[in-house]
Amino acid sequence: MARFDLTDAEWAVIEPLLPTDVRGKERVDDRRVLNGIFWRLRTGTPWADIPTRYGPYTTCGNRFRRWRKRGIWDRLLDAVSKAYDGDLQMIDATSVRVHQHAACAQKKRADPVAWVARAAA
Repeated sequence: MARFDLTDAEWAVIEPLLPTDVRGKERVDDRRVLNGIFWRLRTGTPWADIPTRYGPYTTCGNRFRRWRKRGIWDRLLDAVSKAYDGDLQMIDATSVRVHQHAACAQKKRADPVAWVARAAA
């Protein structure tokens, strides 16, 4: 088990909420795939760089997208939050370093209202 993989207690909370209506090929272990998804989200690397110990990277990416469309991630977050009885805290301290030449690059100005109007249409 890697340092940030799901613990048995976390898995016990998550496992009953995962979809069981599967079809097609034999399913890759959900816990293994979840650990791969979490590894990718934590590192920010491309899906193709997920270590093979987490299963096929295509499976991790496909399952992430399918579960997002079905609202499964929302249910998982709610369940884990309840399991920690409100003691769960998350902090995102993401920072992105800009290339040294990007500071002098020409800025592309777009009308933010146009983006809102397009999204509403």
